[in-house]
Amino acid sequence: MTDSTSRSWAALALVLSLFFATNACSEDSAGEALLARGDYLVNGVVACGNCHSARTSDGELIEGMEFAGNFVIEDPGFRAYAPNITPAVRTGIGSWTAEEITRAIREGVRPDGQVLGPPMAFQLYRKISDNDIRAIVAYLRSVPTVENEVPRTTFRIPLPPNWGPPLGVVPDVPRDDLVAYGAYLTGPLGHCTECHTPLVKGRFDWSRIGAGGNLFQNPLGKGFRAVSSNITQHPELGLGQWSDDEIKRAIADGISRDGRQLLTFMGFSYYSSIKDEDLDAMVAYLRTIPPATAPPPAAD
Repeated sequence: MTDSTSRSWAALALVLSLFFATNACSEDSAGEALLARGDYLVNGVVACGNCHSARTSDGELIEGMEFAGNFVIEDPGFRAYAPNITPAVRTGIGSWTAEEITRAIREGVRPDGQVLGPPMAFQLYRKISDNDIRAIVAYLRSVPTVENEVPRTTFRIPLPPNWGPPLGVVPDVPRDDLVAYGAYLTGPLGHCTECHTPLVKGRFDWSRIGAGGNLFQNPLGKGFRAVSSNITQHPELGLGQWSDDEIKRAIADGISRDGRQLLTFMGFSYYSSIKDEDLDAMVAYLRTIPPATAPPPAAD
């Protein structure tokens, strides 16, 4: 082998090593970015842990039991137990593939084919973008494993055979369109419009989106009843006369327009990490919800 040939092979080897090293770095960076996005969503606007974390009998979060489930939501149509969503193989989702977790979140179908039901708002979650669901799933698969047996939810209402046809590609929502991105944050991701839209026989009345009126019996075991607020632009019952800063403070800090502390049933400890630009988008969308009302919940 001549010196020139040796130099050529050495140069090729160097180029190839740099190529693979660059690709490895790119993959590492992409993976880190995916986990960072998942962390921001799960521990921020999506607030998965607000329902899926184990709590004491008086509703306080139990340290070390994050995402381990067993939070209970009572409704005339169901008694819901938030499942364990840690990577526990026996009691969580550790044996589920990424595709199975994605299908459960967005389409409401377990790996065994069972259709899931409320209070998960699958009509909203179906619109979570492919990139964001990948980030959410990647983060959930990275959280500490906790073995915690959780009962299955019991339904007193019929469930549909499915929540819609199988999903195709779900693109990202442009962040430069404040109203569209705000609708995405408050709907598919933050599911604000889930709690704040009236339930009729276990189904959401989307014709009155944001009108509130849902009754939550003994939330967090605190011994009170909570009614979801009207977040439409109704001038008296809703947010019509609130300033942008007042709305953002209510979301992120749990402080109402009159300065009182809102019930901790809302995940303010999660929402406090929502970025300012995302709060701006959420407010921009809320400003577009037409005034609506909901009948008061029954006394019993």
